[in-house]
Amino acid sequence: MGRWATAMLVAAAVPLASATAAPDPLAIQRERLTAAKADARAAATRAVELQRRADEERDAARKARTEEAAVAARIRRAQADIDAARARVAIVEALLARQRAELGARQEPIARLMAAITSLARRPATATIVQPGSISDLVHVRAVLGSALPAVRERTAGLRADLARTRALQASATLAEESLAQGRRSLVAERQKLAALRTRHADAAVRLDRDALVQSDRAIAMGEAARDIVDRMAALGETQATLEELSGLAGPPRSDPAISNTPPAYRLPVTGRLVTGFGEISDNGVRARGLTFAVPGNTAVNAPAAGRVIFARPFRRFGTVVIIDHGAGWTTLLAGLGGTAVGRGASVKAGQVIGRSVRSGDAEVTVELRRRGRPVDAAALMS
Repeated sequence: MGRWATAMLVAAAVPLASATAAPDPLAIQRERLTAAKADARAAATRAVELQRRADEERDAARKARTEEAAVAARIRRAQADIDAARARVAIVEALLARQRAELGARQEPIARLMAAITSLARRPATATIVQPGSISDLVHVRAVLGSALPAVRERTAGLRADLARTRALQASATLAEESLAQGRRSLVAERQKLAALRTRHADAAVRLDRDALVQSDRAIAMGEAARDIVDRMAALGETQATLEELSGLAGPPRSDPAISNTPPAYRLPVTGRLVTGFGEISDNGVRARGLTFAVPGNTAVNAPAAGRVIFARPFRRFGTVVIIDHGAGWTTLLAGLGGTAVGRGASVKAGQVIGRSVRSGDAEVTVELRRRGRPVDAAALMS
């Protein structure tokens, strides 16, 4: 064996060069992973708290809003999980690339050493003996091999460990990809839940609005019925007071009873288009107790019969209301006036202006004639 072989073995047996440590390129991805995991934990905690509050909430509107907020928090957690999974994938891919580079650098000198040993092993032993100076070279080669074999074993053991770490990184990459896919599926599912929840809440809101309208109509009808009851109670009170006052007086002559039952001469308080007739039933199921006329704005409103004003002021949503007592239990209620020209206690004559309709173009005036608190069709008494 010549000196070239010895030089080859010596060069191959020198310690393997180690890779120079470079700045960590994974710092950004590691920071991203840490931030995403913290965001996911915070979102999960908020989702649990919001769901607990939604379960305990009794108000339907607040419960719906809290449930939607809980689903939105779960969507935020799914997005954070996706960010974390992407960071893991990037970290694993970077580690795999670094591991492959290091394995290539370590494999190259070992491959050269194994090639030199293989070349020596293939040389015939007789050629080594007959070659001049080969015995001393052989002894030298054996010495070199004896010192190089432990280093070879150590390096190959390190390579085996590196290969094992590479396989572990590949398994981690597979898990990271599965985690990313699972995060995407969770995000889609939570978004679908939020859409379904909002649709259900919108349907419930429509039903609630419809029920609220029905209940509002019922409340209006009940309010009208309650007003009838109050009016009847007031009429009963007036009747009782009148009976108590009359009980101490001498009875009227026999020819007078017909006078108390004679209705007053009656006329329309305004001239206009009849909107609601006596006894008509409205959409809310309320029966009209008088007549309602559509008139131009600022139309004069006249007293339909002589009497005394016992009420004259604005009342709730009915505008200014005037009530005239005609005597013998007959009263007239006029509603929808924009103002009145008479006050409580004033005596009025039939046809006297007692006020005017509202100034708007769509004014309505209502007249109700009553006999001891009971509605009477005024049209039958019109002169």
